[in-house]
Amino acid sequence: MRLAKFAGGIAVAHRDRWLRLSALGRFENVTRLADLVADGRLRDLARAIERHGDDLEPVSVDLDAAGALIDSDADIWGVGLNYQGHANDLNTPRPTSGPGSYLRPTGCLIGNGEHIELPTQTQRVTAEGELGLIIGPACKNVARGDWRSVVAGITTVLDVTAEDVIRENPRYIPWAKGFDTFCSIGPVLVTLDEVDDEALRSVRVSTIRNGETVASATPAAMKYDLGFIVEYFSAGRTLRSGTVICTGTPGATVIKPGDTVTAVVEGIGALTHPVK
Repeated sequence: MRLAKFAGGIAVAHRDRWLRLSALGRFENVTRLADLVADGRLRDLARAIERHGDDLEPVSVDLDAAGALIDSDADIWGVGLNYQGHANDLNTPRPTSGPGSYLRPTGCLIGNGEHIELPTQTQRVTAEGELGLIIGPACKNVARGDWRSVVAGITTVLDVTAEDVIRENPRYIPWAKGFDTFCSIGPVLVTLDEVDDEALRSVRVSTIRNGETVASATPAAMKYDLGFIVEYFSAGRTLRSGTVICTGTPGATVIKPGDTVTAVVEGIGALTHPVK
């Protein structure tokens, strides 16, 4: 199943068409992604689509201009230095006791196709493509082998960072990632029933600037795999429904005004943003 946000709310894909979620009786008042991915709701939605999807009028959804996929109050966790390529970008070793991590504000979110605005407080800004996990049922202390049971689906993330700030002092990571327009998530959520473990290990994640691929790798190259990441971030804390975990990038690119930067997760989605 595939979900997206558009001007009319949440849309769900069915037989190469997009349907308005609110047109399905039991979902007419569902406007938040967190409420949809909570316990059992996606299974109920799949059954409702199977019964009624062919009878509904399709809606137009432009994924190139889709709104930010997650809710405005969702937590956004991030993994740092999970790929060797990005560690090379920063000329620093990868952590060995657990992944680097950060929590960023949702005020930095933009929709697909919107401008990234470079702030005056930094002179070196980088952008990077990542695979994102979206938590379904609220969870805590998830065992590594059970990670799929709490992840509703995967998506694409474009992560922007004031890199010169982090190079000065890595304690500043949340500040360096929290500027307005510094994060894009979407344009679609693909539920895990469509992607088995082998497909996930081989899906290609890429960072592209001005049409040129700057970095590309698959999750098989991660130091910390998806199960470890879910276990790590849920240890001792509750992850709410709709929480996003950004799993790290194969590599970043410096962006400047006039550039266009794209994050791609092969077969899942692409986010493209002009820079000003």
